[in-house]
Amino acid sequence: MQYWSKLVPALTWLRGYSRANFVNDSLAAVIVTIMLIPQSLAYALLAGLPAEMGLYASIFPLVAYALFGSSRTLSVGPVAVASLMTASAIGSVTATGEVDYATAATMLAFLGGLMLVTLGLFRFGFVANFLSHPVVSGFITASGVIIGLGQMGPLVGVSLQGDNLISLVIALRDQLPQAHVLTAVIGFCCLVFLLLARFAFPKLLKLMGLGPRAINLAVRAAPVLMMIVIIPISMAEDFAALQVPIVGAVPSGLPEFSSPLLNWDLISELAMPAFLIALIGFVESVSVGKTLGAKKRERINANQELVGLGAANTAAALSGGFPVTGGFSRSAVNFDAGADTQMASIFTAVGIGLATLFLTPILYFLPKAALAATIIVAVLSIIDWKIIRQAYRFSSADFLAVTLTIVITLVAGVELGVLIGVAVSLGLYLYQTSKPHFAIVGQVGASEHYRNIERHEVTTYPEILSIRIDESLYFANASYLEEIVFDQISRKPQLSDVILMCPAVNIVDMSALDALNEINERLRDLDIKLHLSEVKGPVMDTLNRSDFFERLTGEIFLSHHVAVSELRARMTLG
Repeated sequence: MQYWSKLVPALTWLRGYSRANFVNDSLAAVIVTIMLIPQSLAYALLAGLPAEMGLYASIFPLVAYALFGSSRTLSVGPVAVASLMTASAIGSVTATGEVDYATAATMLAFLGGLMLVTLGLFRFGFVANFLSHPVVSGFITASGVIIGLGQMGPLVGVSLQGDNLISLVIALRDQLPQAHVLTAVIGFCCLVFLLLARFAFPKLLKLMGLGPRAINLAVRAAPVLMMIVIIPISMAEDFAALQVPIVGAVPSGLPEFSSPLLNWDLISELAMPAFLIALIGFVESVSVGKTLGAKKRERINANQELVGLGAANTAAALSGGFPVTGGFSRSAVNFDAGADTQMASIFTAVGIGLATLFLTPILYFLPKAALAATIIVAVLSIIDWKIIRQAYRFSSADFLAVTLTIVITLVAGVELGVLIGVAVSLGLYLYQTSKPHFAIVGQVGASEHYRNIERHEVTTYPEILSIRIDESLYFANASYLEEIVFDQISRKPQLSDVILMCPAVNIVDMSALDALNEINERLRDLDIKLHLSEVKGPVMDTLNRSDFFERLTGEIFLSHHVAVSELRARMTLG
């Protein structure tokens, strides 16, 4: 049973499911369902897809994640960044007309799902570490700007073509004179209402005596209230006859299961975009899941998250949807509404399913400008310009990474932006670890503690050089270790012993081993002995599998204080 619980985490919370859980999950599902309907429609249009695909992507993927995901409160579905990346990916492969948008989108979800499940089964959850937090924040911020600017077209009734800031600004400048006045009025009225709901209504509701939780839920429900008002007006005034773009016919009924089109040319073109969408979605989902999980002391398993999100995307592909991931806004609403388990997501899927059965005739009259306003306000929460200032104050390397990611994404588009983000993250890691911190240490007073001579008043001895290594040793920094050692040796003519203090060394690879052997041999020629202190067990095991200890001129000491004390005692006796 324990094996099946690891494979299907839902079995764990289902065993203890209670009536109280049912009540909490049902209430949360109602609230999230109300929020998801306009969001799902809006994100489908953002991806360049028929509106109903947004609803389809919010039914079976929720059930799949509920069964296989490790978070009890994460809510999956279409999100802004993944929708933008989907639009960018399928736009190029459908340009010839051989493949339609819907087919390309389902294939994108299918490929991403298979990749995520495969990575999860092979325990590749650590891929989330390939993207640093500043880089992810920079990429999402730039994507939010592109999304918001791109929605200015539907907001005023014109079509904007472009996937980066420059092309969108040019398109908006050229198209703005053709804006449809009534559409623009509707769009800006909806936008103003949603902005007031986001920034002004909380203060008003607080004065009315509502608590923080009720206020938060009321603000999140504002798009639904907007729909309740605008749809009857659209029906009464016949906006369609007045040339106002509306959602139009949305097929009623649940999505039909079908297998994606196995076209190898299409697969090869979509493989890289699918991986990038899956990677960004996974990083975002794990971040949201850990944030919410910490509040309930739940542990998020990155490997199981890969499987859960992979299952959700595969379900989306098989049921006419497009790439999905865990969204912060819907997950936060799900959490704030009191969801106890993933049964809330299953109930939400039922609610969205009922909407596709009975509400589609009403959604016909919904102006697209209202959905554009919904997207613009939604992306305001993901745009974080503060990350630039924080990175500037904290680290020049992080500042360079986040600035470069934002600029590349804005100028060249989201796909190149995320590739640059991955490259910058890995580049920063290699750069920072290629020149790790090494400290010359001395004894603090009469204690057994040894600290950096540049930061503390310590005692050192001309015959002994103590170097503390503050990083694992591998191919990227092996030669730098040699430089540090021999640079220090050149300054100490009386030197007889060198001790490498290794409390922070967790790994020694073959390149580092070669460097240690080279240091040992060169010191032997200078009649200087090499010693190691405070070496961790796994590192000792690695070194034991080589001939390093047989060639070592000095000794291995359990503690650095013992090493210095014994060497000094020998010098005194000698």
